[in-house]
Amino acid sequence: MAGTDPPVWPQCVHLDAGERCRGRKVGSCTACLAHLDSSERAAHLATLTPGADLDHRGTPFTQSLLDELLAPLRDPGSGLARVGEASFDEVRFSGDAELGEVEFGGHCSFSSAVFGAGMYVSEVRVGGDFRLGAAQVAGDVWLDDTDVSGDAWFYGARIAGALHFGVRVVGRSAVFKGMTCANAYFTGARVEGAASFEGAVIDGEAAFDGVVFEDGAEFTGVRIGGRACFDGAHFHRSRACFDGADVGGDMSFAGAHFAAEVTFEGAAIGGDLAFHGARVNVGAGFRRAVFRRTARIGPLVCMGRVDFSDAVFEAAVTVEAAAPEVRFRRTRWASTGALRLRYTGVDLEDAVLEFPVTVVGRRRAFVSPEGEVVAEPGLADHRVRVTSVKGVDAAFLVLVDVDLSTCLFVETVHLDQLRLEGSCVLSEPPSGRRWIRRQTLAEEHHWRATHYGGWTPAPPGIEPHSPAVLAPVYRQLRKALEDGRNEPGAADFYYGEMEMRRHDPEASRSERVLLRLYWAFSGYGLRASRSLAWLLLAMTATVLAMMLWGLPQSDPDPVSTGSIDGQRVALTTKKPTPINPKGPYTRRLSTARFEKSLRVVTNSVIFRASGQDLTTAGTYVEMTARLVEPALLGLAVLAVRGRVKR
Repeated sequence: MAGTDPPVWPQCVHLDAGERCRGRKVGSCTACLAHLDSSERAAHLATLTPGADLDHRGTPFTQSLLDELLAPLRDPGSGLARVGEASFDEVRFSGDAELGEVEFGGHCSFSSAVFGAGMYVSEVRVGGDFRLGAAQVAGDVWLDDTDVSGDAWFYGARIAGALHFGVRVVGRSAVFKGMTCANAYFTGARVEGAASFEGAVIDGEAAFDGVVFEDGAEFTGVRIGGRACFDGAHFHRSRACFDGADVGGDMSFAGAHFAAEVTFEGAAIGGDLAFHGARVNVGAGFRRAVFRRTARIGPLVCMGRVDFSDAVFEAAVTVEAAAPEVRFRRTRWASTGALRLRYTGVDLEDAVLEFPVTVVGRRRAFVSPEGEVVAEPGLADHRVRVTSVKGVDAAFLVLVDVDLSTCLFVETVHLDQLRLEGSCVLSEPPSGRRWIRRQTLAEEHHWRATHYGGWTPAPPGIEPHSPAVLAPVYRQLRKALEDGRNEPGAADFYYGEMEMRRHDPEASRSERVLLRLYWAFSGYGLRASRSLAWLLLAMTATVLAMMLWGLPQSDPDPVSTGSIDGQRVALTTKKPTPINPKGPYTRRLSTARFEKSLRVVTNSVIFRASGQDLTTAGTYVEMTARLVEPALLGLAVLAVRGRVKR
């Protein structure tokens, strides 16, 4: 906009309503082109030839005056008006301004110009810069079939209507910082240098379909009231930055290509965010972004990290992403969420869940709205790995078909209310006979790696936790599965809990001894094979003890004695005390004694008396067997029941 200070160029002497015209004097004349009399104007125009420079800063223009100025500059052969450098800063156009079939050899500047209606530029070639900075346009601005070899400068322009930027090529930078317009359409443009829309305000929709930004694009702080479309856009070399942007409607990047990182840090998105068919080669950042009415984000395929840390989801949303890593650290979910992920490790540390959020390891490829399969080049690890739920309120968290082998659970809130559905796997102990096959927490691996070989050590920056800390974690996970009627799945968590209690140095010695015996005899009531092995060993030992010492030398026959007194007969029957076996041990290991011993032992397992006469040693052996062997059988039955209970 024209200032109030005197212009730096020679000023026209014409007075209008007491104010001096700001137009530049023409040559040795005292007036600007608009205020020359007809003879002076004709004389000046007669001096112009194709390729001449034009300097009419501050001059009031009409379309007829502009046509009159360009007429002597037109090449008779091509019909193009050829201009050297053109300075139209602070000019005032009344009505529409049409600039067509003009070739500027140098810069063309309309800085701070005022257009009473629209501005229409078509079939124009600018050899230098094209400047419309701080201009005011009451209508639309059209630049069709235009090439700019230098910069395209729209810094601070105020366009009441729409900007149709149909420039095919901008040879250097395109600057739209602080620009305002009703709508903006940049379809098919190519910007060889950097593009900046920092602080621009577009009240309606913005379209950048197929635009090529060779040196990145800066949309920091841009405000778009409606939909923003970047379908097929290409961002080369430098990043695409939408930090702090405020978009009221949907944003679409279908088929777009990001050679560097794309960031939306602190942005506010009012609609869906579509990425189907897009290629993101480095990473995508949405830190501190606010998603107001976003129902869907993706499907986003990225070769690097996708970061939603500190983002806020104010509406129910579905996020579809395939990337090596997706972060949701400290995100806040003010409504339900569904995370459908592929080929990724997802980090939910300290996320604030106010409503249920489901993390699903999606097995099928994503599809576009047209039903086409979305390509996922460069992604090899098909697992969806949840790496951390620390600090999350698990009462609102559902994990479906995910890998938890590296997941950190310590410090999770309401872990006993976590829902695990589908196939959720954890890590296993190292291979070898020393370690029982079971599902273990990553934190147990970290602790055991400090004492034993073969276990996975803690990653850098993560301190291993003691068994006293891990035991409650296993207990809460066990309860979560038991509440979900998954008793067999909860068995490994119970085993892990007991292992941590057994290794807890803070527990009392008696408790640790008791747990060690419980582990040795039955694997905490979960290893039927161990209980049965001990039972078989106990029965074998009992049979052997019976054959060697428990069975008498021979089965004693009852002896009756009595007396006759008149017609009465009194008899007393006594059974002789069993005689301990004698002779060498090899003679006692006979088939007959084995059969009797086996009968005694078998009956002792089910708390039944065998009726077999035993020596004193045999009686005590049987008493011990009737105490120990049924307990071992019970532990085996308990272990089987724990694996098959529904």
